[in-house]
Amino acid sequence: MLCTSLLLAGLDLTVLHVAVPSLSRELTPSGPTLLWIVDVYSLVVATFLIVCGALADKLGRKRIALSGFALFGLSSLAAAFAPNAELLIAARAVLGLGTALIMAATVAIIRNVFTDDRERAFAIGVWTASHSVGTTLGPLIGGVLVEHFRWGTVFLVNVPIVAVVLVAGVIVIPESYNPQPRPWDAPSVVVSVLGLAGFVYGLKQAASPGDLTPFAVIAGVAGLAMLVWFVLRQRRVRHPLMDLTLFRNRRFSVAVLAVFGCFGSYVAMLFLLMQWLQQTREFSPLDAGLAIVPLAVANALGATLAPAIADRLGHRATMTVALAAFGVALAFFALSSTGYPMLVAVLVVAGFGAGIIMTSGADSITAAVRPERAGEAAAIQETSFELSSGAGVAVLGSVLALVYQWRFSAPVSPDVAASARETIGNAERVAAGLPARDAGLVLSAAEHAYDDGIRVALGMAAVVLLVMAAVVAVLLRPPAWSKSRPGEPLPA
Repeated sequence: MLCTSLLLAGLDLTVLHVAVPSLSRELTPSGPTLLWIVDVYSLVVATFLIVCGALADKLGRKRIALSGFALFGLSSLAAAFAPNAELLIAARAVLGLGTALIMAATVAIIRNVFTDDRERAFAIGVWTASHSVGTTLGPLIGGVLVEHFRWGTVFLVNVPIVAVVLVAGVIVIPESYNPQPRPWDAPSVVVSVLGLAGFVYGLKQAASPGDLTPFAVIAGVAGLAMLVWFVLRQRRVRHPLMDLTLFRNRRFSVAVLAVFGCFGSYVAMLFLLMQWLQQTREFSPLDAGLAIVPLAVANALGATLAPAIADRLGHRATMTVALAAFGVALAFFALSSTGYPMLVAVLVVAGFGAGIIMTSGADSITAAVRPERAGEAAAIQETSFELSSGAGVAVLGSVLALVYQWRFSAPVSPDVAASARETIGNAERVAAGLPARDAGLVLSAAEHAYDDGIRVALGMAAVVLLVMAAVVAVLLRPPAWSKSRPGEPLPA
């Protein structure tokens, strides 16, 4: 049941990706609004995960977990029937809060139920893998639902699962508390939430120059400053909200960095490819979901084989090669004229490399800390998962939007061109009301601009992954003096 919670969390992270074209036609969101719909969920989860962990310690893990499931189910219903983009964003935000309550409580429950160190490490590994499985299955399940029903059904799938889990949870989940919970650092909570919200708001508004107001710029800069202040505060206060001393362990910090870059690129790739296949390659939602099956299979295979590969090659070589393979696959997509048969090869290499990183990185994070801190490490790991997915979609989605607007050019009236330039969904709506010749010009220009935007965005992700591969290779290289120094653990 604990794994079901994270499977649902991963599923809701990506299940909406394949429904974006459908909901765009119905709700007509702007570019930045669409990005908020997609990743406000993951950003809220990342923002509140550690806060909710402290809340679970105080009020009871079972109570918080069941409250999170109830909130998750109710917000899923609200999202399914949202009449406009603003209410959908609000419902997705509440959905993220419910997920944060669930995930934070289940980390603590795992610590309480699995008292043996080896069993606990295995349980955390399986729990983490469930998130990756849900993330990869999301577009496929979403494609099946959107093909036959309204886009809102991608949220309704949660409701019966939540109902079963609530009933079972009352029976099987043991209640537990932290007998000596850490004091609640309210300023850290406020600063982390406002800082992240402000920074991401400014970043998203930058995706549409027409929406980049002075307020958005001020909010973005203030948010970044507050996040810096949050980090500095965690280093000074006696009872920090996030224990940054864990990052003094080089293996831990490098693994978190690798997971952050890999998972952010992976989720953004899923989001962008779902739009690309439907918007420029005319795949149906179901066909688009089926098209990424090779990615899902390769990801599962990479995750399964990662421990054996790491045992043979060491964590340093395994993570370096996997990051490099993922980066090369995205670079090939960005630089080539990719038909679907060639895309399959890209998906297989990318999925296999990402699966290795997610599992090997999670194992490195857990193994790098003392057993009694495994729960804290898992919480930071899941925060990096959620934050990276939101940041990946925000940054690469913004790059896509900017390149699309820059590259769109059609010999039509300025008013028509200005409207079609906002988003590819706008271009389709504008074309529907034009004569056949002008409609063809608008759609062709939109498809070419969108194709360029996808390739530039994934090319940037490729550069990030290749740079991270080099960073991992350098930072996890054991120094010569450490070989003879007693008690010094080797990074690999």
